[in-house]
Amino acid sequence: MTSASGVVTLRRQVAVPPLTLLRRAATLVVLVVCAVLLHGGHPAAAHPFGAPQQMAVDLEPGEDAVVRVRWRVGGTDDLTLLGIALGLLPEDRVMVDGAVFFEEADATTLAASPEFADYLLRTITVSTADGVCTGRLHEASELATRGLTLLFDCPGVATEPTVAGAMLVDLHPQYRTMASGPDGQRAVYSNENPRHTWTLRPGAAAETGGLGDAERTSVWRLGALVGGAAVGGLAVWRRRARRAGS
Repeated sequence: MTSASGVVTLRRQVAVPPLTLLRRAATLVVLVVCAVLLHGGHPAAAHPFGAPQQMAVDLEPGEDAVVRVRWRVGGTDDLTLLGIALGLLPEDRVMVDGAVFFEEADATTLAASPEFADYLLRTITVSTADGVCTGRLHEASELATRGLTLLFDCPGVATEPTVAGAMLVDLHPQYRTMASGPDGQRAVYSNENPRHTWTLRPGAAAETGGLGDAERTSVWRLGALVGGAAVGGLAVWRRRARRAGS
């Protein structure tokens, strides 16, 4: 390139060795993982783009006209935000920056509230060819850790129910729910796709292996993202090295 003084200078592009790139990426992953795992008492904002809600759909054991829906929130701070939105928790729980602290008492308050039960049955519904199924909150004593169970009594055999799920989309339209059914069935509920028809049979339970630690899932997803960036950087370095050698 030519400087203001008319002197021609050459800019040399220094290639970063791939080992250095990988070391930097590994260090970043460790820092991110530690920050997330240690965030315990720090405020956490709602995360519609983080770990999704999870839902499992099957028949209640021994009943061919009762649909069982198990639901678990993606991040416990979303329970706090929902409690505030329903008027069950005070609005001053929201920090100035919009973040909230989740407290164990929040889940207890929601689980015992008729308003929360009504919200569940407005946002999760079941119907069959014979008509609309009547729902009820069956179990929510471990809401924050294991989720809750809804039972829907249908007017006839419910082997092909249509289940609608719109939990939390009123808080943010980008919330998603990863759902599973018997025999490997899968569905993703969203604001754009709020319904899915399932094929159920007596004695066939939905797979619930995905109802794991959402926080750790987010950590490893983030680690994979950072690792992917490192691989991409390595590819760029190799391309530049090849050009320099040609």
